[in-house]
Amino acid sequence: MVGFLVVLVVVLAVLGGVHWYVWRRLVRDVTAPGGVPRRVGTAVVVALPLLSLAALSSSRAGAPFWFQQVVAWPGFLWLALLLYVVLALVVGEAVRPLLRAWLDRRDAKTAAAPVPAEVPGAVVAPEAVAPAPPSVPEGAARVSVPEAVAPAPVSVPEGAAPVSVPEAVAPASLPAPEAPAEVSPAPGGVSRRLFVSRVVGGAAAAVALGTVGYGTYGVLRGPRVKRVTVPLAKVPRAAHGYRIAVVSDIHLGPILGRAHSRRIVDTINATQPDLIAIVGDLVDGTVENLGSAAEPLADLRARHGAFFVTGNHEYFSGADAWVDHVRELGLRPLRNERVEIAAGFDLAGVDDVAGESEGQGPDFVRALGDRDRARAAVLLAHQPVVVHDAVRHGVDLQLSGHTHGGQLWPGEYLADLANPTVAGLERYGDTQLYVSRGAGAWGPPVRVGAPSDITVVEIASKQA
Repeated sequence: MVGFLVVLVVVLAVLGGVHWYVWRRLVRDVTAPGGVPRRVGTAVVVALPLLSLAALSSSRAGAPFWFQQVVAWPGFLWLALLLYVVLALVVGEAVRPLLRAWLDRRDAKTAAAPVPAEVPGAVVAPEAVAPAPPSVPEGAARVSVPEAVAPAPVSVPEGAAPVSVPEAVAPASLPAPEAPAEVSPAPGGVSRRLFVSRVVGGAAAAVALGTVGYGTYGVLRGPRVKRVTVPLAKVPRAAHGYRIAVVSDIHLGPILGRAHSRRIVDTINATQPDLIAIVGDLVDGTVENLGSAAEPLADLRARHGAFFVTGNHEYFSGADAWVDHVRELGLRPLRNERVEIAAGFDLAGVDDVAGESEGQGPDFVRALGDRDRARAAVLLAHQPVVVHDAVRHGVDLQLSGHTHGGQLWPGEYLADLANPTVAGLERYGDTQLYVSRGAGAWGPPVRVGAPSDITVVEIASKQA
């Protein structure tokens, strides 16, 4: 209990630090103190993590399903946005000094530019302007104006009108040329610090929004079909070209519902498989809330039927109830058991390791212990980690999911720490392991660098 509390405190501290960093770079550094944008941005950065916590905990807390749906979209999407905003901002820390250096070079070039001698449109006044001699009517006495600026009194003939002469004649006042405007610290007239913060913060937000938007589109569009050929030595010639449609991690829940399962069913049926294998994590919720979302699975069509094994998320959602429900939909659950496929191999399935907390879990002896090892065995197991048990029991091919291929880059590096194979086909001794990236998404309905898939595994007989 103490260890759990320590981990919880560390996690909350990390999340708090990350959100403070995001607030600092995207709110404080780009807005004016006390302004409406800063107040709104602060409120958003506080509200979104609270929605994320609600989205993560509402299902297990037994909250009403409508509430789960309300908080799921903003809460889970924020988790994906937070990841890519932080990654982009960290990259932006390296861009900041480069941008400041560019501004320094710009200012240096502007300061070194020569100042023009003349300003277009300005009139250059002469040093002294001599007043023009006054015009005197013909026959009148000529008035002599001395060179001095202040002329002496002028003698006027008797009876003539007096001539008014100003005391001083000054040159006309001319406007001085305007000094060159001071160079702005940054384009737009804003301070250099604010300019750099807005450029880096805006670019980081745009990159994160674009990445998450495209990743969300990929999930809502539905999975694409992959085809993999797996040669097996023990399968007879008659099984050459046998097609198994493998789908995992559908994750029906408050975001992905009936339309999602319908897309998956239509995609699988279009491949015309011989057998369908659903290898766990079908749902994130109870039969009461999601039973109708799973109903399209009743339309799956394959020559030798559709089979199901539990994943860890079934044990968060009532595994026994879901096993009964998928059986009602026409799927056959394999709970530590096997069947003989007419094409000439054994198909086995084991419960997920998460079932051990409920006294269930995988039982390889029960599923594979007394079989004829001269026949090929294909095992359905949700988590790849059981491949070493599969090797000990002579399994030829294990089909798994669970990893999502990492789902959100760089998640595959973390998934690689906990799983022998994150995605694709690999060999362990005499056993081949194929791991699907899954057809849905857990948490954020977003995939980046790990597109969803349905895989058609085509068995190749070496005898052929």
